[in-house]
Amino acid sequence: MRIAVNARFLLPGRMEGIGRFTWEVARRLVDRFPDDEFIFLFDRPFDSAWLPSGNVKPVVAAPPARHPLLWYAWFEWAVPMALQRHRADVFFSPDGYCSLRSSVPTVMVTHDLAHLHFPEAVPGLVRRYYQYFVPKFLERAERIVAVSEYTAHDIELQYGIPRPKISVACNGCDPAFRPLSEAEKQRVREQYARGLPYFFYIGAMHPRKNIPRLIAAFDQFKTNSGSPALLLLAGRMAWQTGEIRSAFDAAAHRNDIIFLGYVPDEVLPSLTGAALALTYVSLFEGFGVPVLEALHCEVPVLHSNISSMPEVAGEAGWPVNPHSEQSIAEGLLRLWSDDSLRRQLTGQAAAQRAKFSWERAADVVAGVLR
Repeated sequence: MRIAVNARFLLPGRMEGIGRFTWEVARRLVDRFPDDEFIFLFDRPFDSAWLPSGNVKPVVAAPPARHPLLWYAWFEWAVPMALQRHRADVFFSPDGYCSLRSSVPTVMVTHDLAHLHFPEAVPGLVRRYYQYFVPKFLERAERIVAVSEYTAHDIELQYGIPRPKISVACNGCDPAFRPLSEAEKQRVREQYARGLPYFFYIGAMHPRKNIPRLIAAFDQFKTNSGSPALLLLAGRMAWQTGEIRSAFDAAAHRNDIIFLGYVPDEVLPSLTGAALALTYVSLFEGFGVPVLEALHCEVPVLHSNISSMPEVAGEAGWPVNPHSEQSIAEGLLRLWSDDSLRRQLTGQAAAQRAKFSWERAADVVAGVLR
């Protein structure tokens, strides 16, 4: 069988969520099916590191697709031509897009429907592209893989896609995320947090990540508790970050809030593992990978009680209402002051994290492709 893979998010030094999913699943498929031919479709010159085996044939199909007009050109012209030229039997597209013009059977991964729930957080032309094409993509694909039960239900509810057409996979976690010793934790605190305990957030500084409310709730927690704990925020600044700056400027305890900016992959496991707790009070997530990473580090998770986050955290997390500063502040206080609660949550981490792995994701995709 010739399996074509949309590999446009395999970018050296710039691997984010969809790129990570693409790589971790695709390389496992290549390993499992050595007698099949894989055609990795890139939209620009590629790094040979993304060719895991001799049964992978790289194909560069122009143009580079990083704009709605170029998305259209790539998926509706370049991809169909490449699929036909290389006689693909099936097309695996892990980034939520597919080709309407190609007749090749297609398996498409949908990570979330954030553009429907938070349209104001999506730039205008991109929003219009999603509104027009996403329902068409979901109809066109023979099979859809969702990354969570929540996302599968959302697809069915929002677009009327029959549930039997949707399979549920998951995300996995890098093995670098592991529990740290007390000595290791203290070294991280000394380097990044003035030697003090800290709450940690990792992710883009994006409107739906709810950072302004987290900052305000942390400020309230500090005022009410007198705790020395810090709040460390790691991640690149996205657009519409004015509210974050306003919340920070208004915080009485802003000296205890540290913006780390983009954190390299090799540093993130230690920052997560040394945290008092992960704070992940996003307004919407299709999965929520940082929650799973914290479970692998056996770090308690303060998470939103909506969308996919309760599904991923399970009994190893403490849910709060992300729309309420009071609820978030109370959750911070509970995790700060209650040692037994923290032990209870970390005690559930192993059983919960075992539900999600790249092997399981590859199992689901492999079954659907076959």
